[in-house]
Amino acid sequence: MKEIFLPPELIQEMTEIYDSLQESYDAIAKKIPLTCEGCPDNCCDSYFLHHTYAEWAYLWVGIRRLRDDALFDRIMSRAKEYVEKCKDYQDADERPLLMCPLNEEGLCVLYSHRMLICRMHGVPATLTRPDGQQLRFPGCFRCQEIVRENYLAEEYSPAMDRTVLFRRLAGLESRLMGHKRHLFPRVKKTIAEMIVEGPPRIPTPHCER
Repeated sequence: MKEIFLPPELIQEMTEIYDSLQESYDAIAKKIPLTCEGCPDNCCDSYFLHHTYAEWAYLWVGIRRLRDDALFDRIMSRAKEYVEKCKDYQDADERPLLMCPLNEEGLCVLYSHRMLICRMHGVPATLTRPDGQQLRFPGCFRCQEIVRENYLAEEYSPAMDRTVLFRRLAGLESRLMGHKRHLFPRVKKTIAEMIVEGPPRIPTPHCER
């Protein structure tokens, strides 16, 4: 199967989406106020699933820029271990609690290429679905503690609107897949799986009906 490559213009657009997200995140974090400084937790052990071929391809853009064989081998080894241990958690019907394979000595080695969900985790957020339903996410445990201390109710605290960013990413994903994204299987993978399986490739499309 042919590998899915992000052309330079889409790499630039992904970077712009992430930059916009960072600006929004920082603005909300400042208002709350929320900082990761001194936090006893490490959100890199949170169990996140990721859902786009575009971000999967962007992750591999970052991996290929490492140019450090020893580091790549360590990442791959940790990713394989993560996938195996994840199966044990799931067999026990438990939510996995495992450190991301990209975390080394407490830091993300692909920080500039980390996923959208990784970047959003922390502050409260809202999302308006295509059907008009509005969702609200409370943020990390530390953020929730701060909100309880400083606001009469959760809905009164500032929140980042994810809607526009998700729409921009969906539009980029559609263009990457030749405006036929609906014909291909959905992505639902951990970062570890995206590493172990290698760069994304054009999957077999579903039959049109």
